[in-house]
Amino acid sequence: MKSTPFPGQINTYHGKVRDVYYIENELLVMVASDRISAFDVILPNPIPFKGQVLNQIAAYMLKATKDICPNWLLDTPAPNVAIGKKCVPFKIEMVVRGNLVGHAWRTYQNGGRILCGIQLAEGLNENDFFPTPIITPSTKASEGHDEDISKEDIIRQGLASEADWKVLEKYALALFQRGKEIAAKQGLILVDTKYEFGKIGDTIYLMDEIHTPDSSRYFYADGFEQRQENKEKQKQLSKEFVREWLIENNFMGKEGQTVPFMSSEWIDTISKRYIELYEQVIGEKFVPQKLSDEATFSLVSASLTKLGSL
Repeated sequence: MKSTPFPGQINTYHGKVRDVYYIENELLVMVASDRISAFDVILPNPIPFKGQVLNQIAAYMLKATKDICPNWLLDTPAPNVAIGKKCVPFKIEMVVRGNLVGHAWRTYQNGGRILCGIQLAEGLNENDFFPTPIITPSTKASEGHDEDISKEDIIRQGLASEADWKVLEKYALALFQRGKEIAAKQGLILVDTKYEFGKIGDTIYLMDEIHTPDSSRYFYADGFEQRQENKEKQKQLSKEFVREWLIENNFMGKEGQTVPFMSSEWIDTISKRYIELYEQVIGEKFVPQKLSDEATFSLVSASLTKLGSL
């Protein structure tokens, strides 16, 4: 985004879709870019306004769930920028699933009946609800693909203590329930999602984005049951349609595979789907904002100065 350091900046990290700036080892400036990734691969074309959509949905959801658990967010000074507390992250993602879909369905369809140590019932169809939401954690890889992992292996490998796991489990299920309630008010079903947590001292904080189209999957509630009965594809709002397009074009991030060409029309379609999800989830009209790097830098710097004086 820039070459000039923010006030107090000591380090930077450029992830698949975000750029993170470390401020005096206490704060993070997280810039949500318009880059898009799937199967742990950055696709070659940015998606207009994707960063703003993710950042603003995440800020909305973090504020709507702050009574459940502490979270990292302190300010959103620019459309695609969030500033928050720097935590020591757990190297796991807490994936909560309410329905049999996506990776879980692909595993089930291939004959798998145990997912992250959880026994799945026979006779389920794609998109069916589980009796109760399940947690299917994954390791958070710095490079390559994330891997499924069981609760028992998380504790055995020291990725979380048994006491911390109980808190993570409690928070993840409560956040998912709140997310489902928020979605239901907008005629949506929160199908699955992932949460990331970290610690400051002994306190566990919710980190990163939550309930966005990159971290979550939504179905339209209207007509859901009828579509299930007819074994029809569910109408959904998520990034899964991008993964499905890649799979149809013989790409799943495996060695030797090439990312298919993304036409300008397809890029525009993806952007509109992200904006559609924003408007459906938030219940407000999306207002595109495109600030220059200079304007963003100024807003972020002013926020950091203010936060530093508190």
